[in-house]
Amino acid sequence: MTAYRFDDRRIRWQTLAGFEHLTYSILDLDEARGSVDVLFKFAANRQIVLHRHKVLNKTFVVQGEHRLYHPDGSLKEIRATGSYTVSPAKEEPHREGGGEIDVIVLFQIVGDGGVFYEILDDAGQIVASLGMTEFAELYRAQCAAAAAA
Repeated sequence: MTAYRFDDRRIRWQTLAGFEHLTYSILDLDEARGSVDVLFKFAANRQIVLHRHKVLNKTFVVQGEHRLYHPDGSLKEIRATGSYTVSPAKEEPHREGGGEIDVIVLFQIVGDGGVFYEILDDAGQIVASLGMTEFAELYRAQCAAAAAA
């Protein structure tokens, strides 16, 4: 079977201060519905910050392996290209990352407009949160940057 790689050269990847090994591109944001569609790219053989999902996340792996890790960094699960997963809110924190190549995952985040993700330090203490307000600000900044280009 022929292996294909997703051509992401036209995507305007954004970075988020303090979040290593992660870039994103918000595709759509619907504040009335409380949903955000976003592409996340996690670096190959790296792990992003410890966090927990506070709302429903639906994911589709576009490229690579989407790897999930326990808080201690040990491998928990591998989701192959083409995998679709529906994950309800969960209190158990985890890390995510790419396999041998950068992984690109489409996330549909569905919430009530409140907190979507809690960001944790290595001791499991909440250090930040991301919700609709933060994603709306990121989306406006992304659109402004695209318009200026």
